[in-house]
Amino acid sequence: MPEKKNSPKRHHPKGIEILYEDEDILVVDKPAGLLTMGTETNKTKTAYYILTDYVRKGNSKSRKHVFIIHRLDRDASGILVFAKNIKSKLDLQEQWQDVEKKYLAVVHGKLEKKSGTISTYLAENRAHVVYSTPDTKKGKLSHTMYKVLKETKHFSLLEIKLLTGRKNQIRVHLTEQGHPIVGDKKYGKENGAHKQLALHAHSISFKHPFNGKIMTFEIKPPAYFNKLVSGIGSEEKLANQ
Repeated sequence: MPEKKNSPKRHHPKGIEILYEDEDILVVDKPAGLLTMGTETNKTKTAYYILTDYVRKGNSKSRKHVFIIHRLDRDASGILVFAKNIKSKLDLQEQWQDVEKKYLAVVHGKLEKKSGTISTYLAENRAHVVYSTPDTKKGKLSHTMYKVLKETKHFSLLEIKLLTGRKNQIRVHLTEQGHPIVGDKKYGKENGAHKQLALHAHSISFKHPFNGKIMTFEIKPPAYFNKLVSGIGSEEKLANQ
C-alpha cells in the first residue's frame, strides 16, 4: 500500500482515517454509520462534508471541495476514493467500470455452492427498496461474484467481487440466495441480535488519474467480523485462502 502523506494535526479530519492523499486523489477508510454524501435531513455528518472541510483546512470560504467517485452504504465500512480536482474525477469515472473492488461479508448460514456468480436484473421501488425482477426493461443486469473463505456453525465469511455497481447490490443478491448479511435490517429482517452490518469494502485497485500507476489498497475488516467468525487474519492471509 502506498504511504499516506502526513498532514497537520490541526486540520486532520475527525472520525475518518486517511489511507492515502496526494494532489489528485484522497483514499479513506469510512467507518460504519457514516453517510458518503448528504441527504435532505443530514448534510453534515457525511464523508463528503468532513473531507471537504479537511481540504479547505477549516476555512469555510474556501472554494475547494472533494469529488465523489463512488459510494458505500451508510452501514457498511471500508475504502472510499475521492478526487480532488475535476480532471481526476472525470478520469476515475471513465475507468470505474473496470476498477477491481472486493468486499468481505459475513452472512447467515452455509452456502451450498462455495463460489459462483449471482446475476439478476435489479430494480428499485418507490420505497427505495431494491429487488430482482424478470423484467429486463425495468431492471439493470447486475453480477456479483463470491467465494466462501471461512465457515462456522452459523455464519460464512465471503469475499465478494463486484462486476457491476448497483445500489444495495450485494445485500439484495445475498438475501435472495437465502443468506442475508449479518446485521442487515433493511433486507435481512434482523431480529435485533446483530446491530452492525457485516459488510466491508476490503480492497480496491485502479489507475492513478495523473500518472497511470496502478494504485492498490487493502484494509482488514473491523473487529466486529472477528466476533462473528473468529480467526480472520491479515489481508495477506485472507488473500491466500
